[in-house]
Amino acid sequence: MAGGKLTPRQKMINLMYLVFIAMLALNMSKEVLSAFGLMNEKFENSNVSAELSNNQMLVGLDAKAAEAGGEFNVASVTAHKVETITKNFYEYIGSIKSELLAGYEVDPETGKLPYEEMDKGDNIDNLWFGPNGNSAKGNEVIATIEKYKADMKLALGNNPKLASIIAEVDSKFDLSKVKNKDGIDIDYLDYHFKGFPAVASLAKLSAWQNDVRKTETDVYNTLLGKAAVAAASYSNYEAIVVLDKSAYFQGEKVTGKVVLGRYDQNTKPTSFSGPGKIVNGQALIAMTAGNVGEQAINGQFTFMEDGKSIPLKFKGNYVVVPKPNSATISADKMNVVYRGVVNPISVSFAGIGADKISASAPGLSPAGKGKYNLSPGGGDEVTITVTGTLPNGEKVSDRKLFRIKGIPGPTGTIRGEMGVVKGPKSNLEIATIGAKLLDFDFEVGLDVVGFNLKLTGQPTVVVQGNKLNAQCKAVLAKAGKGDQVTISEIKTKLSGAGSYLLPRTAPVIFEIQ
Repeated sequence: MAGGKLTPRQKMINLMYLVFIAMLALNMSKEVLSAFGLMNEKFENSNVSAELSNNQMLVGLDAKAAEAGGEFNVASVTAHKVETITKNFYEYIGSIKSELLAGYEVDPETGKLPYEEMDKGDNIDNLWFGPNGNSAKGNEVIATIEKYKADMKLALGNNPKLASIIAEVDSKFDLSKVKNKDGIDIDYLDYHFKGFPAVASLAKLSAWQNDVRKTETDVYNTLLGKAAVAAASYSNYEAIVVLDKSAYFQGEKVTGKVVLGRYDQNTKPTSFSGPGKIVNGQALIAMTAGNVGEQAINGQFTFMEDGKSIPLKFKGNYVVVPKPNSATISADKMNVVYRGVVNPISVSFAGIGADKISASAPGLSPAGKGKYNLSPGGGDEVTITVTGTLPNGEKVSDRKLFRIKGIPGPTGTIRGEMGVVKGPKSNLEIATIGAKLLDFDFEVGLDVVGFNLKLTGQPTVVVQGNKLNAQCKAVLAKAGKGDQVTISEIKTKLSGAGSYLLPRTAPVIFEIQ
Protein backbone atom coordinates (compact mmCIF):
# COMPACT_ATOMS: atom_id res chain seq x y z
CA MET A 1 0.00 0.00 0.00
CA ALA A 2 1.09 3.64 -0.03
CA GLY A 3 3.80 4.65 2.45
CA GLY A 4 3.69 7.55 4.87
CA LYS A 5 1.05 8.58 7.33
CA LEU A 6 -2.40 7.36 6.41
CA THR A 7 -5.65 8.87 7.35
CA PRO A 8 -8.18 6.73 9.18
CA ARG A 9 -10.27 6.66 6.00
CA GLN A 10 -7.29 5.50 3.95
CA LYS A 11 -6.45 2.81 6.48
CA MET A 12 -10.05 1.57 6.22
CA ILE A 13 -9.83 1.46 2.45
CA ASN A 14 -6.55 -0.44 2.56
CA LEU A 15 -8.01 -2.94 4.99
CA MET A 16 -10.98 -3.47 2.72
CA TYR A 17 -8.61 -4.13 -0.18
CA LEU A 18 -6.77 -6.75 1.90
CA VAL A 19 -10.01 -8.45 2.85
CA PHE A 20 -11.18 -8.38 -0.78
CA ILE A 21 -7.91 -9.92 -2.04
CA ALA A 22 -8.10 -12.60 0.65
CA MET A 23 -11.64 -13.39 -0.38
CA LEU A 24 -10.58 -13.66 -4.02
CA ALA A 25 -7.75 -15.99 -3.05
CA LEU A 26 -10.13 -18.08 -0.98
CA ASN A 27 -12.63 -18.35 -3.85
CA MET A 28 -9.88 -19.28 -6.34
CA SER A 29 -8.65 -22.01 -4.01
CA LYS A 30 -12.12 -23.53 -3.86
CA GLU A 31 -12.40 -23.46 -7.64
CA VAL A 32 -9.05 -25.18 -7.97
CA LEU A 33 -10.08 -27.83 -5.44
CA SER A 34 -13.33 -28.40 -7.34
CA ALA A 35 -11.38 -28.65 -10.59
CA PHE A 36 -9.21 -31.41 -9.11
CA GLY A 37 -12.40 -33.15 -7.99
CA LEU A 38 -13.88 -32.97 -11.47
CA MET A 39 -10.62 -34.26 -12.94
CA ASN A 40 -10.74 -37.19 -10.52
CA GLU A 41 -14.31 -38.00 -11.62
CA LYS A 42 -13.26 -38.06 -15.26
CA PHE A 43 -10.37 -40.41 -14.49
CA GLU A 44 -12.62 -42.75 -12.51
CA ASN A 45 -15.31 -42.79 -15.20
CA SER A 46 -12.66 -43.51 -17.82
CA ASN A 47 -11.31 -46.32 -15.66
CA VAL A 48 -14.72 -47.98 -15.45
CA SER A 49 -15.13 -47.83 -19.25
CA ALA A 50 -11.61 -49.15 -19.79
CA GLU A 51 -12.27 -52.11 -17.49
CA LEU A 52 -15.39 -53.09 -19.46
CA SER A 53 -13.58 -52.73 -22.78
CA ASN A 54 -10.59 -54.74 -21.58
CA ASN A 55 -12.82 -57.54 -20.29
CA GLN A 56 -14.52 -57.77 -23.70
CA MET A 57 -11.17 -57.92 -25.51
CA LEU A 58 -9.98 -60.65 -23.17
CA VAL A 59 -13.12 -62.70 -23.78
CA GLY A 60 -12.66 -62.25 -27.53
CA LEU A 61 -9.03 -63.32 -27.32
CA ASP A 62 -9.98 -66.43 -25.35
CA ALA A 63 -12.63 -67.28 -27.95
CA LYS A 64 -10.07 -66.96 -30.75
CA ALA A 65 -7.65 -69.14 -28.81
CA ALA A 66 -10.34 -71.82 -28.41
CA GLU A 67 -11.27 -71.69 -32.11
CA ALA A 68 -7.93 -71.17 -33.88
CA GLY A 69 -5.28 -71.94 -31.25
CA GLY A 70 -1.71 -71.29 -32.37
CA GLU A 71 -0.56 -67.70 -31.84
CA PHE A 72 -3.90 -66.89 -30.22
CA ASN A 73 -3.18 -69.44 -27.49
CA VAL A 74 0.17 -67.80 -26.74
CA ALA A 75 -1.45 -64.35 -26.78
CA SER A 76 -4.21 -65.51 -24.40
CA VAL A 77 -1.69 -66.84 -21.85
CA THR A 78 0.23 -63.55 -21.88
CA ALA A 79 -2.98 -61.50 -21.65
CA HIS A 80 -4.15 -63.36 -18.55
CA LYS A 81 -0.80 -62.75 -16.87
CA VAL A 82 -1.18 -59.02 -17.57
CA GLU A 83 -4.78 -59.15 -16.34
CA THR A 84 -3.66 -60.53 -12.95
CA ILE A 85 -0.78 -58.05 -12.60
CA THR A 86 -3.05 -55.12 -13.53
CA LYS A 87 -5.82 -56.21 -11.17
CA ASN A 88 -3.45 -56.52 -8.20
CA PHE A 89 -1.80 -53.13 -8.74
CA TYR A 90 -5.08 -51.38 -9.55
CA GLU A 91 -6.67 -52.67 -6.35
CA TYR A 92 -3.59 -51.67 -4.33
CA ILE A 93 -3.92 -48.09 -5.60
CA GLY A 94 -7.61 -48.28 -4.65
CA SER A 95 -6.65 -49.22 -1.10
CA ILE A 96 -4.35 -46.14 -0.90
CA LYS A 97 -7.22 -43.95 -2.09
CA SER A 98 -9.40 -45.35 0.68
CA GLU A 99 -6.76 -44.44 3.27
CA LEU A 100 -6.45 -40.94 1.77
CA LEU A 101 -10.24 -40.41 2.01
CA ALA A 102 -10.49 -41.37 5.67
CA GLY A 103 -12.66 -38.71 7.35
CA TYR A 104 -14.34 -37.51 4.16
CA GLU A 105 -17.94 -38.49 3.51
CA VAL A 106 -19.76 -38.65 0.19
CA ASP A 107 -22.73 -36.28 -0.05
CA PRO A 108 -25.81 -38.57 -0.18
CA GLU A 109 -27.67 -36.13 -2.44
CA THR A 110 -24.97 -35.40 -5.03
CA GLY A 111 -22.98 -38.60 -4.61
CA LYS A 112 -19.80 -36.54 -4.58
CA LEU A 113 -16.97 -35.97 -2.12
CA PRO A 114 -16.62 -32.54 -0.49
CA TYR A 115 -13.86 -31.44 -2.86
CA GLU A 116 -13.75 -27.85 -1.55
CA GLU A 117 -13.04 -29.17 1.96
CA MET A 118 -10.24 -31.49 0.82
CA ASP A 119 -7.54 -28.84 1.02
CA LYS A 120 -5.40 -30.70 3.54
CA GLY A 121 -3.01 -33.58 2.91
CA ASP A 122 -2.64 -34.84 6.44
CA ASN A 123 -3.69 -38.43 5.74
CA ILE A 124 -1.05 -38.98 3.05
CA ASP A 125 1.58 -36.91 4.86
CA ASN A 126 1.16 -38.84 8.09
CA LEU A 127 1.04 -42.28 6.38
CA TRP A 128 3.80 -41.96 3.78
CA PHE A 129 6.37 -39.68 5.36
CA GLY A 130 8.44 -39.55 8.55
CA PRO A 131 11.10 -37.31 10.03
CA ASN A 132 13.82 -38.85 7.85
CA GLY A 133 11.98 -39.32 4.54
CA ASN A 134 9.57 -42.07 3.53
CA SER A 135 7.81 -44.03 6.24
CA ALA A 136 7.35 -47.80 6.13
CA LYS A 137 4.10 -47.21 4.24
CA GLY A 138 5.85 -44.90 1.81
CA ASN A 139 8.50 -47.53 1.16
CA GLU A 140 5.73 -50.08 0.63
CA VAL A 141 4.19 -47.86 -2.06
CA ILE A 142 7.56 -47.55 -3.82
CA ALA A 143 8.17 -51.32 -3.59
CA THR A 144 4.68 -52.09 -4.98
CA ILE A 145 5.24 -49.80 -7.97
CA GLU A 146 8.61 -51.43 -8.66
CA LYS A 147 7.03 -54.89 -8.42
CA TYR A 148 4.33 -53.90 -10.93
CA LYS A 149 6.99 -52.74 -13.38
CA ALA A 150 9.09 -55.90 -12.90
CA ASP A 151 6.06 -58.20 -13.26
CA MET A 152 4.99 -56.48 -16.48
CA LYS A 153 8.48 -56.83 -17.98
CA LEU A 154 8.52 -60.52 -17.09
CA ALA A 155 5.03 -61.12 -18.52
CA LEU A 156 5.68 -59.28 -21.79
CA GLY A 157 9.13 -60.83 -22.24
CA ASN A 158 11.48 -59.85 -25.03
CA ASN A 159 8.81 -59.45 -27.70
CA PRO A 160 9.88 -56.45 -29.82
CA LYS A 161 6.25 -55.60 -30.57
CA LEU A 162 5.66 -55.07 -26.83
CA ALA A 163 8.88 -53.18 -26.12
CA SER A 164 7.21 -49.78 -26.50
CA ILE A 165 4.64 -50.71 -23.85
CA ILE A 166 7.37 -51.68 -21.40
CA ALA A 167 9.13 -48.38 -22.09
CA GLU A 168 5.89 -46.50 -21.45
CA VAL A 169 5.38 -48.27 -18.12
CA ASP A 170 8.93 -47.31 -17.10
CA SER A 171 8.26 -43.70 -18.12
CA LYS A 172 4.91 -43.32 -16.38
CA PHE A 173 6.18 -44.88 -13.16
CA ASP A 174 9.69 -43.46 -13.16
CA LEU A 175 10.57 -43.24 -9.45
CA SER A 176 13.79 -41.26 -9.91
CA LYS A 177 14.40 -38.15 -7.79
CA VAL A 178 12.90 -34.93 -9.20
CA LYS A 179 14.58 -31.48 -9.14
CA ASN A 180 12.46 -28.76 -7.56
CA LYS A 181 12.43 -25.08 -8.63
CA ASP A 182 15.60 -24.53 -6.67
CA GLY A 183 17.43 -27.38 -8.44
CA ILE A 184 17.42 -29.63 -5.40
CA ASP A 185 16.75 -33.39 -5.89
CA ILE A 186 13.56 -34.43 -4.13
CA ASP A 187 12.34 -38.00 -3.57
CA TYR A 188 9.56 -39.10 -5.94
CA LEU A 189 6.77 -39.38 -3.34
CA ASP A 190 7.88 -36.20 -1.56
CA TYR A 191 7.81 -34.21 -4.80
CA HIS A 192 4.43 -35.51 -6.02
CA PHE A 193 2.42 -35.95 -2.82
CA LYS A 194 3.88 -34.29 0.29
CA GLY A 195 1.92 -31.23 1.37
CA PHE A 196 -0.58 -31.49 -1.50
CA PRO A 197 -4.35 -31.14 -0.90
CA ALA A 198 -6.09 -34.47 -0.52
CA VAL A 199 -8.20 -33.89 -3.64
CA ALA A 200 -5.03 -33.32 -5.73
CA SER A 201 -3.47 -36.54 -4.45
CA LEU A 202 -6.76 -38.34 -5.10
CA ALA A 203 -6.74 -37.19 -8.72
CA LYS A 204 -3.09 -38.22 -9.04
CA LEU A 205 -3.85 -41.75 -7.77
CA SER A 206 -6.84 -42.07 -10.15
CA ALA A 207 -4.48 -41.02 -12.93
CA TRP A 208 -2.19 -43.88 -11.90
CA GLN A 209 -5.11 -46.29 -12.20
CA ASN A 210 -5.92 -44.82 -15.61
CA ASP A 211 -2.33 -45.37 -16.73
CA VAL A 212 -2.55 -48.97 -15.58
CA ARG A 213 -5.81 -49.58 -17.47
CA LYS A 214 -4.44 -47.95 -20.63
CA THR A 215 -1.36 -50.16 -20.47
CA GLU A 216 -3.62 -53.22 -20.16
CA THR A 217 -5.60 -52.04 -23.21
CA ASP A 218 -2.43 -51.52 -25.24
CA VAL A 219 -1.22 -55.01 -24.37
CA TYR A 220 -4.50 -56.67 -25.43
CA ASN A 221 -4.67 -54.71 -28.68
CA THR A 222 -1.08 -55.55 -29.54
CA LEU A 223 -1.48 -59.23 -28.69
CA LEU A 224 -4.68 -59.51 -30.73
CA GLY A 225 -3.07 -57.79 -33.69
CA LYS A 226 0.13 -59.79 -33.45
CA ALA A 227 -1.73 -63.12 -33.21
CA ALA A 228 -3.96 -62.22 -36.14
CA VAL A 229 -0.96 -61.19 -38.24
CA ALA A 230 0.93 -64.35 -37.31
CA ALA A 231 -2.10 -66.51 -38.12
CA ALA A 232 -2.44 -64.81 -41.50
CA SER A 233 1.31 -64.72 -42.18
CA TYR A 234 2.30 -65.80 -45.65
CA SER A 235 4.83 -68.15 -44.06
CA ASN A 236 1.84 -70.38 -43.22
CA TYR A 237 0.71 -70.48 -46.85
CA GLU A 238 1.84 -72.47 -49.84
CA ALA A 239 1.05 -72.03 -53.50
CA ILE A 240 -0.85 -75.13 -54.60
CA VAL A 241 -1.51 -76.21 -58.18
CA VAL A 242 -5.08 -77.47 -58.51
CA LEU A 243 -5.75 -79.06 -61.90
CA ASP A 244 -9.29 -79.73 -63.03
CA LYS A 245 -8.44 -83.42 -63.09
CA SER A 246 -5.45 -85.58 -62.18
CA ALA A 247 -4.82 -87.35 -65.51
CA TYR A 248 -4.70 -86.13 -69.08
CA PHE A 249 -4.31 -87.70 -72.48
CA GLN A 250 -1.60 -86.68 -74.90
CA GLY A 251 -2.64 -83.56 -76.79
CA GLU A 252 -5.49 -82.77 -74.39
CA LYS A 253 -5.72 -79.24 -72.96
CA VAL A 254 -4.56 -79.06 -69.32
CA THR A 255 -6.72 -76.71 -67.22
CA GLY A 256 -6.68 -75.72 -63.56
CA LYS A 257 -5.62 -72.95 -61.19
CA VAL A 258 -2.97 -72.02 -58.62
CA VAL A 259 -4.30 -71.11 -55.17
CA LEU A 260 -2.88 -70.18 -51.80
CA GLY A 261 -3.48 -72.88 -49.21
CA ARG A 262 -2.68 -72.68 -45.52
CA TYR A 263 -1.24 -75.65 -43.69
CA ASP A 264 -2.00 -74.94 -40.03
CA GLN A 265 -2.14 -77.68 -37.41
CA ASN A 266 -4.20 -75.35 -35.22
CA THR A 267 -6.97 -74.96 -37.78
CA LYS A 268 -9.13 -77.76 -36.49
CA PRO A 269 -12.58 -78.42 -37.96
CA THR A 270 -15.34 -79.48 -35.63
CA SER A 271 -16.23 -82.25 -38.06
CA PHE A 272 -15.02 -83.73 -41.34
CA SER A 273 -16.71 -86.02 -43.83
CA GLY A 274 -14.79 -87.44 -46.74
CA PRO A 275 -12.30 -90.13 -47.80
CA GLY A 276 -9.64 -89.49 -45.18
CA LYS A 277 -8.85 -87.92 -41.80
CA ILE A 278 -7.52 -84.62 -40.42
CA VAL A 279 -3.80 -84.46 -39.56
CA ASN A 280 -2.10 -81.11 -38.73
CA GLY A 281 -4.90 -79.10 -40.31
CA GLN A 282 -4.89 -81.15 -43.50
CA ALA A 283 -7.32 -83.77 -44.74
CA LEU A 284 -5.13 -86.73 -45.67
CA ILE A 285 -6.95 -88.77 -48.30
CA ALA A 286 -6.81 -92.54 -47.94
CA MET A 287 -9.08 -94.70 -50.06
CA THR A 288 -9.08 -97.46 -52.64
CA ALA A 289 -9.24 -96.38 -56.28
CA GLY A 290 -12.51 -97.19 -58.00
CA ASN A 291 -13.21 -98.58 -61.46
CA VAL A 292 -11.16 -97.57 -64.48
CA GLY A 293 -12.20 -94.10 -65.64
CA GLU A 294 -12.95 -90.75 -64.03
CA GLN A 295 -13.97 -90.87 -60.37
CA ALA A 296 -15.18 -88.12 -58.00
CA ILE A 297 -13.92 -87.11 -54.55
CA ASN A 298 -16.12 -84.95 -52.34
CA GLY A 299 -16.78 -84.16 -48.72
CA GLN A 300 -17.13 -81.32 -46.23
CA PHE A 301 -15.24 -79.51 -43.45
CA THR A 302 -17.21 -77.84 -40.66
CA PHE A 303 -15.70 -75.02 -38.59
CA MET A 304 -16.99 -72.96 -35.69
CA GLU A 305 -16.72 -69.20 -36.06
CA ASP A 306 -18.29 -66.71 -33.67
CA GLY A 307 -20.45 -69.50 -32.28
CA LYS A 308 -21.80 -70.48 -35.72
CA SER A 309 -21.21 -73.65 -37.69
CA ILE A 310 -19.58 -72.86 -41.05
CA PRO A 311 -19.64 -75.69 -43.65
CA LEU A 312 -16.95 -75.79 -46.35
CA LYS A 313 -17.64 -78.34 -49.08
CA PHE A 314 -15.01 -79.66 -51.45
CA LYS A 315 -15.16 -81.61 -54.70
CA GLY A 316 -12.55 -83.01 -57.05
CA ASN A 317 -11.94 -85.87 -59.44
CA TYR A 318 -9.26 -88.30 -60.47
CA VAL A 319 -8.79 -90.78 -63.30
CA VAL A 320 -8.17 -94.48 -62.72
CA VAL A 321 -6.12 -96.32 -65.35
CA PRO A 322 -5.57 -100.07 -65.56
CA LYS A 323 -2.83 -101.32 -63.30
CA PRO A 324 0.28 -102.25 -65.38
CA ASN A 325 0.70 -105.70 -63.88
CA SER A 326 1.40 -107.46 -67.16
CA ALA A 327 3.02 -106.72 -70.50
CA THR A 328 1.04 -106.74 -73.73
CA ILE A 329 2.77 -109.13 -76.11
CA SER A 330 1.14 -110.12 -79.38
CA ALA A 331 2.21 -112.20 -82.36
CA ASP A 332 1.47 -109.90 -85.29
CA LYS A 333 0.70 -112.81 -87.61
CA MET A 334 -1.57 -114.59 -85.14
CA ASN A 335 -4.52 -112.19 -84.96
CA VAL A 336 -6.89 -114.99 -85.92
CA VAL A 337 -10.52 -115.82 -85.22
CA TYR A 338 -12.17 -119.08 -86.24
CA ARG A 339 -15.29 -119.49 -88.27
CA GLY A 340 -17.85 -121.84 -86.85
CA VAL A 341 -17.12 -121.16 -83.17
CA VAL A 342 -17.86 -118.29 -80.74
CA ASN A 343 -14.62 -116.35 -80.32
CA PRO A 344 -14.42 -114.48 -76.93
CA ILE A 345 -13.08 -110.91 -77.33
CA SER A 346 -11.92 -108.56 -74.53
CA VAL A 347 -11.92 -104.82 -75.26
CA SER A 348 -10.36 -101.99 -73.18
CA PHE A 349 -9.16 -98.42 -73.64
CA ALA A 350 -6.43 -97.10 -71.29
CA GLY A 351 -7.86 -94.49 -68.93
CA ILE A 352 -11.49 -95.05 -69.97
CA GLY A 353 -13.99 -97.08 -68.00
CA ALA A 354 -15.60 -100.12 -69.59
CA ASP A 355 -19.01 -98.41 -69.43
CA LYS A 356 -17.66 -95.67 -71.74
CA ILE A 357 -16.36 -98.11 -74.40
CA SER A 358 -18.19 -99.75 -77.29
CA ALA A 359 -17.00 -102.16 -80.00
CA SER A 360 -18.49 -103.09 -83.35
CA ALA A 361 -17.84 -105.66 -86.10
CA PRO A 362 -19.88 -108.11 -88.22
CA GLY A 363 -20.92 -111.00 -85.98
CA LEU A 364 -19.83 -109.18 -82.75
CA SER A 365 -22.19 -109.16 -79.74
CA PRO A 366 -21.72 -107.84 -76.16
CA ALA A 367 -21.19 -110.34 -73.34
CA GLY A 368 -20.56 -108.07 -70.33
CA LYS A 369 -18.41 -105.04 -69.43
CA GLY A 370 -15.48 -105.07 -71.83
CA LYS A 371 -16.44 -108.55 -73.07
CA TYR A 372 -17.76 -109.55 -76.51
CA ASN A 373 -18.43 -112.69 -78.55
CA LEU A 374 -17.45 -112.84 -82.23
CA SER A 375 -18.98 -115.33 -84.64
CA PRO A 376 -17.31 -114.63 -87.99
CA GLY A 377 -19.29 -114.99 -91.19
CA GLY A 378 -17.94 -115.16 -94.71
CA GLY A 379 -14.71 -113.68 -95.98
CA ASP A 380 -11.11 -113.95 -94.87
CA GLU A 381 -10.88 -110.91 -92.54
CA VAL A 382 -12.92 -108.99 -89.97
CA THR A 383 -12.17 -105.54 -88.44
CA ILE A 384 -13.18 -104.71 -84.87
CA THR A 385 -13.65 -100.99 -84.22
CA VAL A 386 -13.49 -99.70 -80.62
CA THR A 387 -14.81 -96.26 -79.57
CA GLY A 388 -14.24 -94.66 -76.17
CA THR A 389 -15.69 -91.51 -74.58
CA LEU A 390 -13.22 -89.35 -72.66
CA PRO A 391 -14.28 -87.54 -69.44
CA ASN A 392 -14.66 -84.30 -71.41
CA GLY A 393 -17.04 -85.96 -73.88
CA GLU A 394 -14.50 -86.31 -76.69
CA LYS A 395 -14.62 -89.52 -78.74
CA VAL A 396 -11.54 -91.60 -79.48
CA SER A 397 -11.39 -94.77 -81.52
CA ASP A 398 -9.10 -97.54 -82.67
CA ARG A 399 -9.46 -100.64 -84.82
CA LYS A 400 -7.83 -103.99 -85.26
CA LEU A 401 -7.86 -106.50 -88.13
CA PHE A 402 -8.29 -110.23 -87.57
CA ARG A 403 -7.90 -113.05 -90.07
CA ILE A 404 -10.73 -115.53 -90.29
CA LYS A 405 -9.74 -119.17 -90.50
CA GLY A 406 -11.70 -122.34 -90.53
CA ILE A 407 -11.42 -124.92 -87.83
CA PRO A 408 -8.53 -127.33 -88.63
CA GLY A 409 -9.34 -130.85 -89.73
CA PRO A 410 -9.93 -133.30 -86.90
CA THR A 411 -8.53 -136.82 -86.51
CA GLY A 412 -10.74 -139.90 -86.59
CA THR A 413 -11.12 -142.13 -83.52
CA ILE A 414 -12.35 -145.61 -82.69
CA ARG A 415 -13.46 -146.00 -79.13
CA GLY A 416 -11.92 -142.56 -78.63
CA GLU A 417 -8.48 -143.81 -79.75
CA MET A 418 -6.49 -142.42 -82.71
CA GLY A 419 -3.90 -143.92 -85.11
CA VAL A 420 -3.79 -147.75 -85.17
CA VAL A 421 -6.24 -149.22 -82.72
CA LYS A 422 -5.92 -152.95 -81.92
CA GLY A 423 -8.51 -155.41 -80.68
CA PRO A 424 -10.82 -158.29 -81.55
CA LYS A 425 -13.36 -157.97 -84.36
CA SER A 426 -16.15 -157.91 -81.77
CA ASN A 427 -14.84 -154.59 -80.37
CA LEU A 428 -14.93 -152.90 -83.77
CA GLU A 429 -18.41 -154.22 -84.53
CA ILE A 430 -19.84 -152.27 -81.56
CA ALA A 431 -17.41 -149.32 -81.55
CA THR A 432 -18.39 -145.68 -82.16
CA ILE A 433 -16.54 -143.78 -84.83
CA GLY A 434 -15.61 -140.31 -83.61
CA ALA A 435 -13.27 -137.37 -84.18
CA LYS A 436 -10.93 -135.16 -82.17
CA LEU A 437 -9.45 -131.68 -82.70
CA LEU A 438 -5.78 -131.77 -81.75
CA ASP A 439 -4.19 -128.65 -80.14
CA PHE A 440 -7.29 -126.51 -80.56
CA ASP A 441 -8.05 -124.09 -77.71
CA PHE A 442 -11.81 -124.02 -78.10
CA GLU A 443 -14.07 -126.49 -76.39
CA VAL A 444 -16.26 -127.77 -79.24
CA GLY A 445 -18.49 -130.76 -79.73
CA LEU A 446 -17.93 -132.93 -82.85
CA ASP A 447 -20.47 -135.26 -84.43
CA VAL A 448 -19.50 -137.93 -87.04
CA VAL A 449 -22.28 -138.31 -89.61
CA GLY A 450 -20.65 -140.77 -92.03
CA PHE A 451 -17.51 -142.72 -93.01
CA ASN A 452 -16.08 -145.40 -95.32
CA LEU A 453 -14.92 -148.84 -94.14
CA LYS A 454 -12.26 -150.72 -96.21
CA LEU A 455 -10.80 -154.23 -95.71
CA THR A 456 -8.05 -155.30 -98.10
CA GLY A 457 -9.48 -157.51 -100.89
CA GLN A 458 -13.05 -156.44 -100.06
CA PRO A 459 -15.21 -153.68 -101.57
CA THR A 460 -15.45 -150.32 -99.70
CA VAL A 461 -18.56 -149.88 -97.55
CA VAL A 462 -20.09 -146.38 -97.30
CA VAL A 463 -21.78 -145.81 -93.94
CA GLN A 464 -24.27 -143.14 -92.79
CA GLY A 465 -23.88 -142.36 -89.08
CA ASN A 466 -21.14 -143.26 -86.63
CA LYS A 467 -21.71 -147.03 -86.16
CA LEU A 468 -20.87 -150.05 -88.31
CA ASN A 469 -23.92 -151.32 -90.23
CA ALA A 470 -24.78 -154.90 -91.26
CA GLN A 471 -22.81 -154.64 -94.52
CA CYS A 472 -19.71 -153.65 -92.53
CA LYS A 473 -20.14 -156.61 -90.23
CA ALA A 474 -20.42 -158.98 -93.22
CA VAL A 475 -17.09 -157.71 -94.52
CA LEU A 476 -15.53 -158.13 -91.09
CA ALA A 477 -16.61 -161.75 -91.01
CA LYS A 478 -14.06 -162.46 -93.80
CA ALA A 479 -11.18 -160.77 -91.91
CA GLY A 480 -8.55 -162.72 -90.07
CA LYS A 481 -6.05 -162.03 -87.34
CA GLY A 482 -3.56 -159.35 -88.31
CA ASP A 483 -5.82 -157.79 -90.97
CA GLN A 484 -6.27 -154.01 -90.85
CA VAL A 485 -9.57 -152.22 -91.34
CA THR A 486 -9.32 -148.58 -92.49
CA ILE A 487 -11.95 -146.06 -91.46
CA SER A 488 -11.65 -143.08 -93.84
CA GLU A 489 -13.63 -140.27 -95.46
CA ILE A 490 -14.98 -139.46 -92.02
CA LYS A 491 -17.57 -136.70 -92.26
CA THR A 492 -17.54 -134.47 -89.15
CA LYS A 493 -19.84 -131.63 -88.12
CA LEU A 494 -19.74 -129.16 -85.21
CA SER A 495 -22.43 -129.90 -82.66
CA GLY A 496 -25.29 -127.49 -83.20
CA ALA A 497 -23.71 -125.95 -86.33
CA GLY A 498 -26.26 -127.18 -88.84
CA SER A 499 -24.93 -128.59 -92.11
CA TYR A 500 -21.44 -127.04 -91.86
CA LEU A 501 -18.88 -129.84 -92.28
CA LEU A 502 -15.34 -129.60 -90.99
CA PRO A 503 -12.38 -130.10 -93.34
CA ARG A 504 -11.31 -133.67 -94.17
CA THR A 505 -10.89 -135.79 -91.08
CA ALA A 506 -7.76 -137.96 -90.82
CA PRO A 507 -8.48 -141.73 -91.03
CA VAL A 508 -8.07 -144.24 -88.24
CA ILE A 509 -7.02 -147.96 -88.58
CA PHE A 510 -8.25 -150.96 -86.59
CA GLU A 511 -5.92 -154.03 -86.49
CA ILE A 512 -7.70 -157.29 -85.70
CA GLN A 513 -6.14 -159.35 -82.90
